[in-house]
Amino acid sequence: MSVPARSSPSPLDVLNPIPIWKKEFQGYTRTRFLQDLLAGVTVGIVALPLALAFGVTSGAGAAAGLITAIVAGLVASTFGGSRFQITGPTGAMTVVLLPVIAQYGLSQVFVIGMLAGFLLIIASLLRLGRAVHLIPWPVVTGFTNGIAIIIALQQLPAALGLPVPRGEGILLTSFEVLRTFLGAFHPAPLVLTAVTATIMLAWPRVTTRVPGGIVALITVTGISLALSLDVPRIGLIPAGLPLPHLPALDLTALPSLFSAALAVAVLAGLESLLSAVVADGMTRSVRHVPDRELFGQGLANIVAPLFGGIPATGAIARTAVGVRSGGQTRLTGIIHALFLLMVVLLLGRAAALIPLSVLAGVLLVTALRMFETHAWQALRCSTRSDFFTMLTTLAVTVAFDLILAIEVGLALAGVLFIQRMMRSLQLEEMNVTDDAPSDADLALLRDRVLAYRVEGPLFFGVAGRFLESLTATREVDVVILRLRRVQHLDASGAQALEGIHRELRGHGVTLLLSGVQPQPLALLTRMRLLDALTTDQHHLFKTTPQAIKHAWSHVQRRALQVNAG
Repeated sequence: MSVPARSSPSPLDVLNPIPIWKKEFQGYTRTRFLQDLLAGVTVGIVALPLALAFGVTSGAGAAAGLITAIVAGLVASTFGGSRFQITGPTGAMTVVLLPVIAQYGLSQVFVIGMLAGFLLIIASLLRLGRAVHLIPWPVVTGFTNGIAIIIALQQLPAALGLPVPRGEGILLTSFEVLRTFLGAFHPAPLVLTAVTATIMLAWPRVTTRVPGGIVALITVTGISLALSLDVPRIGLIPAGLPLPHLPALDLTALPSLFSAALAVAVLAGLESLLSAVVADGMTRSVRHVPDRELFGQGLANIVAPLFGGIPATGAIARTAVGVRSGGQTRLTGIIHALFLLMVVLLLGRAAALIPLSVLAGVLLVTALRMFETHAWQALRCSTRSDFFTMLTTLAVTVAFDLILAIEVGLALAGVLFIQRMMRSLQLEEMNVTDDAPSDADLALLRDRVLAYRVEGPLFFGVAGRFLESLTATREVDVVILRLRRVQHLDASGAQALEGIHRELRGHGVTLLLSGVQPQPLALLTRMRLLDALTTDQHHLFKTTPQAIKHAWSHVQRRALQVNAG
């Protein structure tokens, strides 16, 4: 009895979350719910200062950060492809949004966020979710460490109690902030920042049950109020969510906003999928569905701007907290969003009193923990090309922007990979007399037949060198190519073989192929080159001894022709 072929899922299946919900909550118990509840509240406590801080840092304000964490967190957890993902404003996204807001204004950021959301949904329908695995680790490490440096530099104005200077380059604006601070020294904000960071770093030695971020937030804010310190504070936060409304849309401006939306979409997709991969590695039980995760993130970025939220992504640190706190299902992310909503409804006025320098301290510690020192050390001890790729990606991230950094990093990694593959191709001359026929004249055979063992991929990066090496052979009658160790051949490699055959034939030399593997054989057949290369497959052999035996017949025939002439 034949088993019917299993049809591949339709791209539209990502629009229907019910099957994945049923599977996830099958056998759901009260114990698992209590674990989700505790994990959700824990993540909410961790997310509160970060949402406020990233909202302020992005330039959209603390309220926008909280709204993003609530709305985007709720939607992405409900419809995403990872049961452990926590979504909200992140440091990487603020790095992108700061120059966007400076160029287009805050109102257009909501439009950019919605456009990015639609692009993510299109990417999910096109099944582009697995593309994140194509990004080399040195590029990801340079990207992540560059973001950590930028986040730290972005905190300088708040840490020093100064307004954010105008300008797009983080290095120039940081230098300007330091110059201004030294000209008008005001230590109170810097002291609050230092105390906040110290509490966060030292608190885990006391207990890990209560997040150090929330302890520092409450303690240092209380100190600033008790001492009546004159420092910049968050200011008024709405006591609830605003009613949804469409942002002002100028159709003529859409083309100019598209590049910014594409940058936001690429970053949101990349960071969210990386976060989901991290969660998979921590749980080692359930794998996320990449395309559904892109869909959930896209939907979150469409809905959040309707309430005044900024673009969001999956947050690696908060996702890790959820997993470590015992989160079982996507209810962890939903409960985290509802907890933040309760904070807005009940404690919005209290949050307005938080000094900006306290948020700066929270994010400085976040940036410190985000910097992957172990990855830096591992790459430094690896190949020079990988370490150089990481350093280049980091430098471009800090000096220019994140999307350019990914582009440069991928291009550089590709070039260096091709160079390594070029060095991996080996062309070794074989001793044809070892497998010579019993009736062969060994001296004549050795003089008139060349055999080469080819090892490694034969692709566009090595095709030119391969062609040059083989067409520079001495005067012989036959050249044998043993291709048993050539597992991969591309169109350029196939054309190189065709060029070798044409060049040798022009000098009256016969080309024989032996041990051709399935992939090269299939490609040569599809490109209609196999029959021409092998004279209708008469010069194609399974083994090299067979090819040498046939080569001896050519040598004999040529010798007879010479003697007759």
